[in-house]
Amino acid sequence: MTTTEGRQTVCACIIARDEEERLPGALESVAFCDELVVVDSGSRDRTAEIARAAGAKLVVYPFTTFGKQRNVALDHATSDWILEVDADERVTPKLRAEIEAFLAAVPPGVDICGVPCRDLLLGGPLGPSAKYPKYRLRLFRRGRYVHDETVKVHEGLWAFGRTWAFEGDLEHLLAATPAEAIRDVWRYAGLEAEQLHGPVTAAARARGILLRPPLKFAYRLIVDGGWRDGWRGLAKISLDCAADALVWVRARGDDSAPAAPAHYAKPRERRGSVRLLVIAGGDHDRLAVARWLMDAQAAGADVGLVTDSPADAAGGLHVRELERLTPLRLIRALDAEVQLRGVDALVPWGRRERRLAQLLPPELRAPYGPLDPKTDPAQAERLVRAATR
Repeated sequence: MTTTEGRQTVCACIIARDEEERLPGALESVAFCDELVVVDSGSRDRTAEIARAAGAKLVVYPFTTFGKQRNVALDHATSDWILEVDADERVTPKLRAEIEAFLAAVPPGVDICGVPCRDLLLGGPLGPSAKYPKYRLRLFRRGRYVHDETVKVHEGLWAFGRTWAFEGDLEHLLAATPAEAIRDVWRYAGLEAEQLHGPVTAAARARGILLRPPLKFAYRLIVDGGWRDGWRGLAKISLDCAADALVWVRARGDDSAPAAPAHYAKPRERRGSVRLLVIAGGDHDRLAVARWLMDAQAAGADVGLVTDSPADAAGGLHVRELERLTPLRLIRALDAEVQLRGVDALVPWGRRERRLAQLLPPELRAPYGPLDPKTDPAQAERLVRAATR
């Protein structure tokens, strides 16, 4: 299915309830889409009327989980691609232009895209305090992905192949007042608490209330660089840490169920092509680095490069450039890469890069590796696949 302009088509899918104030802005920002689907879970205001007036296909479906509502929207779409947007989100002009250019010439092997999500809290934008770019997988080929309907929150998708990264923002309108922010924290904590199905021990509750929040606060403030966002950043981090503590305060637990996980988010699935990420400073042979990556890509791997040297994306390589290759900058870069798609193995290109890799938090070290760059790329793909799939 293609439009008269020759590009592939896209359907904007929105789930909503009682969103008469925020829905018009979301609909206006996706007016460029070929199709609009709004799933309403029983609004008591003018949400349905506003959706119909915008030309959307309105579907009324009783709420069960967010994942189910999103899948209902997918079932009613007919376009080539799906763009998922919430009522409190806005596609910026830059992102719109990027999406239209992408649909006019879809890169080979790409069926899902990561969109930078820019949070706006108490009237101002956030950066590192909200883990910006905080990629969300919101544009994907219809029929390739569905949402997990069993979870209360974190129903977002996981990519299983090469993921395209946009630069334009999807603006996310968080609370405009302190009271609204506190209500959001209470609601989020309640949903998370419902996902702790196993027994909740006193030790686990103490760790969740007393230990994890202050450690998270320090990490987000210093390692993520949240202090750069000023008082709004401090507020955002404080609210997130308070939500973490409230999850364990409100958790009821169930002694008859299997043991609860250490954290309430589901573990990331690993399937599809393996993802190899090279870390290489500017003092290395750029041609040799690019050749290794392209050979690994030819062997079936999904590859990327983190570097502090200007690099082109020859051969369609994914490159994340840093101002300098330092421990904190590398941590933030790898955090962004994991937001796009889980990394299966790191390939530190030299001695300095290997030292930096040893300083990474455990969750960013990847399950396999570090790989020696002297390893044949095709063999590297086979080794990592055997160990992680």
